[in-house]
Amino acid sequence: MTPCLQRLYSLRVTAEHIMQHATHHIEEGSMCHPSDGEAWKHFDRMYPDFAEEPRNVRLDLCTDGFAPHGQCNRTYLFWSVIISPYNLPLSMCMNFEYIFLTMVIPGVPNSKRLIDMYLEPLIEELLQLWHVGVRTYHHATDGVFMMWAALMWTVNGLPVYGMTSRWSTARVMDVRMYE
Repeated sequence: MTPCLQRLYSLRVTAEHIMQHATHHIEEGSMCHPSDGEAWKHFDRMYPDFAEEPRNVRLDLCTDGFAPHGQCNRTYLFWSVIISPYNLPLSMCMNFEYIFLTMVIPGVPNSKRLIDMYLEPLIEELLQLWHVGVRTYHHATDGVFMMWAALMWTVNGLPVYGMTSRWSTARVMDVRMYE
């Protein structure tokens, strides 16, 4: 995943847009990009050193299970794990060129409870990007900077949420909100 993020800064077409989230202006109360939302602003207040560098990357992680070739008998499942950078303008964020398939986890339905074990290398890489950072070339400034990344959101259904967090989602569940 790290080389994919670095590539966003090394290519002219994306290097020009990667800091758009820090420079766009909208009317108060409007939201046209995740950076306009309260979660992004709260994160900036909590981690001002991270927020100070607009080239630092904000990420989303999405997981979902699917049966190959549309087989509905579910004797075999795959789990896709996708990372999306939110620094780009919204018109680019959701384009397939900028959504990174980091892994496909094969398995039978019983093994889906172990999905968090498959995610460990990705979590280690995310922790490395958060704590240490990585030297990255930025085409727009023709220079090298230290890029850090933060996982801002996870997007998945309740079953996958239960598997990755090791919470029971089959019964009544308290929804955790972090402020």
